[in-house]
This record gives sequence, structure tokens and C-alpha cells, in this order.
Amino acid sequence: MNAMPTATAATTGAVAIPTAAPRPTTPAPDPGSPYQSYVYAYPHKTAYRPLPDRPALRDLWRTEPKDALSLYLHIPFCEVRCGFCNLFTRIGAPGELTTRYLDALDRQATAVRDALGDDGPIRFATAAFGGGTPTFLTAGELDRLCDIAERRMGADLRAIPLSVEASPATATADRLAVLASRGTTRLSLGVQSFVDEEAKAAVRPQRRADVEAALARIRDARIPVLNIDLIYGIDGQTAASWRTSLDAALRWEPEELYLYPLYVRPRTGLEGRTAVGDPAWDEQRLRLYGQGRDHLLAHGYRQVSMRMFRRADAAPQGPDDHACQTDGMIGLGCGARSYTAALHYSFDYAVDMREIRGIIDEYTATRDFGHAVIGRRVDADEARRRHLLQSLLQADGMLVADYRARFGADPLTDFAAEIDRFTARGWLDGPARTTGLLKLSADGLAHSDALGPELFSPQVRAAMAAYEPK
Repeated sequence: MNAMPTATAATTGAVAIPTAAPRPTTPAPDPGSPYQSYVYAYPHKTAYRPLPDRPALRDLWRTEPKDALSLYLHIPFCEVRCGFCNLFTRIGAPGELTTRYLDALDRQATAVRDALGDDGPIRFATAAFGGGTPTFLTAGELDRLCDIAERRMGADLRAIPLSVEASPATATADRLAVLASRGTTRLSLGVQSFVDEEAKAAVRPQRRADVEAALARIRDARIPVLNIDLIYGIDGQTAASWRTSLDAALRWEPEELYLYPLYVRPRTGLEGRTAVGDPAWDEQRLRLYGQGRDHLLAHGYRQVSMRMFRRADAAPQGPDDHACQTDGMIGLGCGARSYTAALHYSFDYAVDMREIRGIIDEYTATRDFGHAVIGRRVDADEARRRHLLQSLLQADGMLVADYRARFGADPLTDFAAEIDRFTARGWLDGPARTTGLLKLSADGLAHSDALGPELFSPQVRAAMAAYEPK
């Protein structure tokens, strides 16, 4: 479970948003469990549907600002599939599948770059390789992946932040050497637990000795930022064993640490094996979250979001003027999403391994990448929700003035009912009308996975509920 680096909350490159119609009030759901949903993008991909008009990418991007884009390349392969994982990925790549996949990625990149046109400046401000496990690819294939980003898309990987996800088994010296030489500024390692019994319980076959060896290789490669992912809430995990993992990670002095609560989702390896919905499990995860947060804060880390902690003395990765709330994103690969102001689009999504294999096979056979096929329109109301969500879930919060400047409206009016609920629960830090800042309290950050879903629109919530998992 690796994570994209958090984008800055700046509002440069803002896109003009049409005047919103009267906003429907979102019904107040029962907050119930503090672990409703991990909100890392909005609208959620399960709200996407086939686009009957299959709009041409050239038309979608014609009027979009393209001077601070984010580039994401998705590699849907892993050596194993962890029990908690519902990412779009398959185990292994028989035959020449990785070659066929990179061939398709090259064709897609060519089509997308053509669709972006040449009538204005095109610049990528940040890049990431995710998955799956990008380092499943060989060193030579990783070189080709970087070539696709640079030569086809025009991204200057040595001049912008580049984040790459890896697993301990695939973080080999030759792969890391390629990534370091091509400008990687951040390497995110999915460890999850340094306790072998917990890794086994999470259906993640690995040994601590192998994890430690991988971390040594990463440090030897001198990639500026190391991120380590850890998970709390694993069956059999205790405060003592959680402390063991935290301390083991801290010995490597990672610039970033992500602490994830365990989720058990449909069609994953842990489904039916963990007591989902058990209040005792919620209490355990909240308790371990608090323990982990306090431990990292005491060791010189600052909290960036519920999950993300950054070492206070860590040097910045480099210039990053991409704002996730306002700037576009180009996703390449069959599990990637792309964002314009008015449409979010992707390819089909699945969790079941047979379905995933079929989607990958279809992707590798595709010749025409010039149209969006699956996605969701983003109207003025959804744009406001997305901006609030992606800003409020960061520890620094959202300046009310930034929202007003972009939308010509007051978030305290637009979301009065939701903000009143959050205030009553103690999830907000101080009166926003006085401070000019909508910011989560410590308790609000702890409940981010309950707060976020309450900002989903009724339409998105209905679409997600109607989605048939596959």
C-alpha cells in the first residue's frame, strides 16, 4: 500500500468554474465507524461510468491550463497480492506481458501528448510511478518507462519531484540505480509491518531481514526522500508489536512515514478473515493510530494528514507548484486516472483477479487512445466539494480566502450544515469566521475517514452504492 506524495495546497493555475446552482444539502449519515473510507481522490472511481459520447482527448484538454500538470504512470503488476490490497494489479506477468504493456503505454503516451496540442505552454510540475509495483519491471524496463515519461510526454524527470513505489523484494540495486540516475526524488517502500507474524497475518509474505536489506540498498542509492508505509489494525497486533514496527522504521530515519489503518474490502484476501464492523476493532485502530501519531511527533516528525508524517528537518524534494485542487493530471496506464476541470476519466476498474487480467489484456491490444471511455463529469458543486475535501483533509487546513477567490463563494455558507456537524463533534480547530482557516482538530484528523465521506454529494454516494464490484 504505497502512497502518492501530498500535493501542495496552493491555488496557482486555477480553472474558471461555472456558477453553481443551489447546492443540494448532503444528508447527514451516521458517522458510525471512524473508518468509513480512505478518501484520496474525489469523485471515487466506483462512481465512474462508461461515457456514451467517448469525448476526444483533444477536445477535453483544449482549454485546460497545461503549465503545471501532474504525470502518473501506472504499472499493474506485483510479485504477490497482499491480503488487504484492492488496487488494480495482477500477480506476475507471463510471457512478454510487460513488453506488451510498455508498448501500449508508449502508444497511449504518444496519443495523449498529441491531444495536449502545441498551442500553449505544456509543463509537468510533478511525476509519479505507481501500481501495482513499478519496480516489478526490470532495470531495463524502468529505463524505458522513464523514456516514455520524458521523450513521449516531455516531462523533465531530473528537474521535478519524481516519486516511485517499491516493494522490499523488488528494491534491487540495479533497479534503484536506474531510478536514482533518472532523477527519482522519493522512493516509497511498502513494508506494512516489521513483525514477521503480522506480515503473515496480512497475507504479505516477507521477512524482516529482507525488509532491512532493501532499506539498506535504498539508502545506498541516495534517493533523497525515503517513505516507509506501515499498517495498524492487523490481527494479533498489539501496542508493543506496533511500537516494534515504529521503532524499526525510525532507525532508518525516513524523511516520510505513512501510517495506514487496515481496511478489509470485498474480493480481497482478508475478506471474511477479519472482524469487519466490530467496534472493538475500531477502538484498536484508533488507539494504535494515537500511539503512532504521538510516537512520531515525539521523534521530530510533523503531521501532514491523518496518514502522512514528514521529518521536520527533511529537505524539500524540489520545486512543486502543482496544486491537486486546481491543476490537471495526466494518468497513463490501464489503472490510472486523468483529471480535467470538467471530467475525470480512466479505464475500467476491478478487484477480482480474472477481471483485472481481462482489462490488462484489452489495454495491451488497444490501438486508439485518443478518447475518454469511462469517467464522471465534475460540475460546479462537485468541484467545490473536491476542493474542500482535498484541502480540509490536510493538517494545514484550507484558507477561506482561497476558496472564495476560486469560486466566488463562501465555504461556510456552501457547506454550512456539514461544518456545523463537524464543529459539534469537535472535529474543527477554532471558529473559521474568526481565523479565516478551516482546519481539523487533532480529533478531526483522527476521524478523517469518517469526515471525508460526509462531504460526498448525494449523486456520487448513490453511484458508489449502485456500483457492482467485479
